[in-house]
Amino acid sequence: MKFRDILKNIIFFLGLLGFGTGGFMLITRAPFFDALYMTVITISTVGFTEVMPLGTGGRIFTIILILVGVGFVLYLFSRITEAIIEGGLQATLGRLKMKKKVARLSDHYIVCGFGRIGRVICKLLRDNHKPFVVIEKKAAMIQEIIDLGYMALEGEASDDDTLLAAGIERARGLVAVVSNDADTVYISLTARGIRPELFIIARSSGTEGAEKKLLRAGANRVFSPYEIGATRMAQEVVRPTVVDFVDLAVQGGELGLRLEELLVSENAACVGKNLIKSGIRSDHNLIVVAIKTFKGEMLFNPTPTAIINAGDILIVLGAVGDIENLAAEFRDP
Repeated sequence: MKFRDILKNIIFFLGLLGFGTGGFMLITRAPFFDALYMTVITISTVGFTEVMPLGTGGRIFTIILILVGVGFVLYLFSRITEAIIEGGLQATLGRLKMKKKVARLSDHYIVCGFGRIGRVICKLLRDNHKPFVVIEKKAAMIQEIIDLGYMALEGEASDDDTLLAAGIERARGLVAVVSNDADTVYISLTARGIRPELFIIARSSGTEGAEKKLLRAGANRVFSPYEIGATRMAQEVVRPTVVDFVDLAVQGGELGLRLEELLVSENAACVGKNLIKSGIRSDHNLIVVAIKTFKGEMLFNPTPTAIINAGDILIVLGAVGDIENLAAEFRDP
């Protein structure tokens, strides 16, 4: 039921009370409270004893009031019941549908918390076509998350059942960006207990000792938004041109360039070849900035003779279209 309909029904009901009260006062000469009492017991069909003699005129007026008032009250109750049932049913069906969608997720990310930082993370994940589900304990925010087109589960992210419902056993990683360090520690501990190998990123408030506690709790990476913001502002002062270039490369700005990481599959044509023979530069017009080898070693500015192996991650710089073409070659058939 819409607010406008509710307001109309309230106004009509008050008008009905006024009509009945005024009618009884005029016809039977009853005092205000007695007339109001008669009106209420009449339209509610309670049927208590009449508080004053009605006479023929009073009885005719009571019949009219019953026909009008009882019909309206029954209609109003039916609309309220319908709204409650439909709202509850829709909410229940919505939750079941959402759980089914989440149950089909795999190799996805779990975002714990939908505050200012969580919103930015979710937007970037969506823009980069990364599947994810949001866990939020505030019921009022769940519908907002769903309206944005994101998958959402209501509950405590530190609870085992909630994380299992979010598909933590199939997830690629977890991002904990709740409001305080204590909750983040509990989330990290719980997630690490369920999935020892899960990649966990945690938000820190920046207070002394918070990062160490989060790392002990099982987080792989810990970030403090305040420290990152301060560092970024300092870099803008010290080396603004470098910062501008990195922003353009990472975000794919007006230069049309992007820094991207690509996992080399076993079936990629460049496996076993060095950078010169791989054709990455000549055929795709991409620059390999770094290589993270399958052994975990990071090679910055690799030499032309560096060998590419399956499982390596290439950090490349170039046009978005060229990167997508190379990524297509790296995918397993």
